[in-house]
Amino acid sequence: MAVATRPTEKTRFFKSSPRALLINGKSEQAESGKTFDTLNPATATVLASVAEGDAHDIDRAVRAARRAFENGPWSRMTPSERGQIMHRIGDLIMEHADELAELDCLDNGKALSVARAADVPLAADLFWYMAGWATKLNGGTITPSVPYLPGAEFHAYTLREPVGVVGQIIPWNFPLLMAAWKLGPALATGCTVVLKPAEQTPLSALRLGELMLEAGLPDGVVNVVTGFGETAGAALASHPGVDKIAFTGSTEVGRLIATAATGNLKKVSLELGGKSPNIIFSDADIDAAVAGAAQGIFFNQGEVCCAGSRLFVQQDRFDEVVEGVAKAAKQIKVGPGMDPDSDMGPLVSREQFDRVTGYLAKGQQAGNRALAGGHALDRPGYFVEPTVLVDVEPNDVVLREEIFGPVIVALPFSDVDDLARQANDTVYGLAAGVWTQDISKAHKLAKRIKAGTVWVNTYNVFSAELPFGGFKQSGWGREMGEEVLSSYLETKSVIVQL
Repeated sequence: MAVATRPTEKTRFFKSSPRALLINGKSEQAESGKTFDTLNPATATVLASVAEGDAHDIDRAVRAARRAFENGPWSRMTPSERGQIMHRIGDLIMEHADELAELDCLDNGKALSVARAADVPLAADLFWYMAGWATKLNGGTITPSVPYLPGAEFHAYTLREPVGVVGQIIPWNFPLLMAAWKLGPALATGCTVVLKPAEQTPLSALRLGELMLEAGLPDGVVNVVTGFGETAGAALASHPGVDKIAFTGSTEVGRLIATAATGNLKKVSLELGGKSPNIIFSDADIDAAVAGAAQGIFFNQGEVCCAGSRLFVQQDRFDEVVEGVAKAAKQIKVGPGMDPDSDMGPLVSREQFDRVTGYLAKGQQAGNRALAGGHALDRPGYFVEPTVLVDVEPNDVVLREEIFGPVIVALPFSDVDDLARQANDTVYGLAAGVWTQDISKAHKLAKRIKAGTVWVNTYNVFSAELPFGGFKQSGWGREMGEEVLSSYLETKSVIVQL
């Protein structure tokens, strides 16, 4: 195995000193004076020390965001000026691409090649795309008909206004990219933000906050408070000064967020879990489908909310497909993300490692058979083998529950008419994949699957232009595309009698 790449000087400098909160454009220590360590999951050793914000710090950040929204230069800027700053943020992300990729690699564990190829450019593109929307959030004119005022004439129009102060809580699987997904539409619509990154991966969000200030974002428009979900996250979700909360993470925590938001009935958007079906028909391009099934589950260590974790294969091609996916799994080089030979890094934390290995143990007890993987790797860090499970029954826990790791469960199907029911037999509805050369069949099945995204003859394709989100317990609302903007806007009707 090659020697791991040494982080750049900028990365080493950034993580070498304790990282503070970003409140009102300034680096601030937590009011309690507490800090916590973020770990390198490839070694289970301390990577950096970070300020541990809590309810007091959340309150300071919310007040700063409120001042910036009500009285600061942000509310007086033209949409064009806001868009120019946002575009500059995207530019700075790419100018600091190596540093940001390394921070996410070290903090999350993902392969550096993945962070460079996907996370960083997608984050920059999100800001560039949303920058264009800043000048296009137009209302409309309406000629109302009022039956109880015959003969009266009116001029009516609508305004689309920012919802206000937004609390945003992001997950640890794509730290930089999820920050971009949240911040881009909020800034395009003129909102101000308090961002709470996951405690496992706070570094890139803090660095992004610095780059935003460098881009010209006024003080207080984006505030970053690091800390734990039970303290900082809970305080943000329930804070009466927050007008909207946006959360990406597990369905279990999403329920807590929704409950906490009821105090002032703040708006809520949730992007939650998934147990997505990936469906391969006999007439598919099998080589492409096998590669797509492997990529759909093993990308980013399987720590992907829309991972294709349930593989349905038509009976007559089942053995061929699962053997192909198992072969692909065995060829994946698992190692530290900074190692240029690594295809897949460690899981993000001890907690996640225990979760995934716990599911593997439950699967073994239930009689599920591993064609590849099935175990943790005996080395420092949180490494788990890419795993392919077969001999699975409909009620087995590995089929019903989200594992959020590199574990795929494969089942044969023969009844095509019943396939949609099988695919939809889950509380989730985030994504799905369909592999077939019969495009009519693909379109018909795509309409029947209850999921926010259906990929056909591909998987894990994301674009800033495309809305992303889920049906059922996979969430409320959408990320990206034009559709996300409505989550950060209020529509006002103005009626003038002539």
